[in-house]
Amino acid sequence: MQVNMTQYRLTAPARLATTVKLPASKSISNRALIIYALSGCKVLPDNLSDCDDTEVMVRALNGLPSTIDIGAAGTSMRFMTAFLAATANGEHVITGTERMKHRPIKILVEALRYLGAKIDYLGNEGFPPLRITGRHLQGGYLEIEGSVSSQYISALLMIGPVLDKGLTLHLNGEIISRPYIDLTLCTMREFGADAEWISVDTIEVKPKPYSPTSYYIENDWSAASYWYEMVALSKDRDAEVKLEGLMDGSKQGDSSVRYIFSLLGVKTTFQSKRSGVPTTVTLNKSGHRVPRLEYDFGKSPDLAQTFVVACCALGVPFHFIGLQTLKIKETDRIAALKKEMAKLGYDIVDINDSELMWDGKAPRLSSLAAPVTIDTYDDHRMALSFAPLCLRRPVIINQPQVVSKSYPRFWEDLRQAGVTVEG
Repeated sequence: MQVNMTQYRLTAPARLATTVKLPASKSISNRALIIYALSGCKVLPDNLSDCDDTEVMVRALNGLPSTIDIGAAGTSMRFMTAFLAATANGEHVITGTERMKHRPIKILVEALRYLGAKIDYLGNEGFPPLRITGRHLQGGYLEIEGSVSSQYISALLMIGPVLDKGLTLHLNGEIISRPYIDLTLCTMREFGADAEWISVDTIEVKPKPYSPTSYYIENDWSAASYWYEMVALSKDRDAEVKLEGLMDGSKQGDSSVRYIFSLLGVKTTFQSKRSGVPTTVTLNKSGHRVPRLEYDFGKSPDLAQTFVVACCALGVPFHFIGLQTLKIKETDRIAALKKEMAKLGYDIVDINDSELMWDGKAPRLSSLAAPVTIDTYDDHRMALSFAPLCLRRPVIINQPQVVSKSYPRFWEDLRQAGVTVEG
């Protein structure tokens, strides 16, 4: 239940032409911070994200207080749990928001206990808060389901280099969110780790310590997705958005947004295509889009909300699969999407809590002039993905401050783009 009902009313500009300095990637920032701490805290990564999820990790690592309140930062909860178990001296309690206390962590805790960690539940079994007594872990061979959150897998991999025997991690069954695992391995190798896939389902991390190094963090492709959505939904045929600080050949899983939105009429042009070098990306309308979109979001689940809203607004029927992790995010994103899209007159169907479909039928509600009020459920991506809808009709966003979790300057960037933001 939302407590702070502050609202922003959004009204679209006639023209869409702007340049945006995107926030740094919180996915990379949080990985780099854990590895920075494991390598001795000597060279702080450059261009760290200024979002809530990263700032809470900076505070947690700064002095390691006896009680660490991680807030709503799921990535930070998983990463810090493994970090505290494997390296920190003494005893720490890690907790978070009421929603965090209902987000599962049992699989990670059991994996760490198997490696010798001492972790106790202080509330309900399988959920935070946790009491963790740091100790030296031997490491070795470990099996875990590949279909679990990639954050569990990444948390285990990052402590691998400091374990006496390293870590050989075998992933059983279907492996989802593989790009996020690869992003973790890539970041680890930048800091000198010896970590790689040795087969299609097994990763080996050798007991070779991290080396302090200078490291630059790319800007966030997840944040870019909302500007792709803006261009797709804009009625301005000459709409143009320039996004700064992105890389061609990015390791971020959500960089797939450039391909998926090409199917919805958005063209991507890189100013420079030098691999690993930040550059400016220009988005324009291509004038062509598919009549129906089918896509597996198993590798990039954070993009699902963006495409549900975009496809409905564009009248493009869809069938999206690979959404099984959405129910355990900041909110139950499947339920939230269905409820909010119903306000707009769209009947979204879910299948087995892992698929979403829309048949393309025109919305039940006829008036596009009246503003629609969107609830955000303490979920930054609900606010971020529904805001571009203002280019098709007036929109009111409840609890707009939730965007600070990943994109603190979003509303300022919208204003710069000519969107009227009142509230």
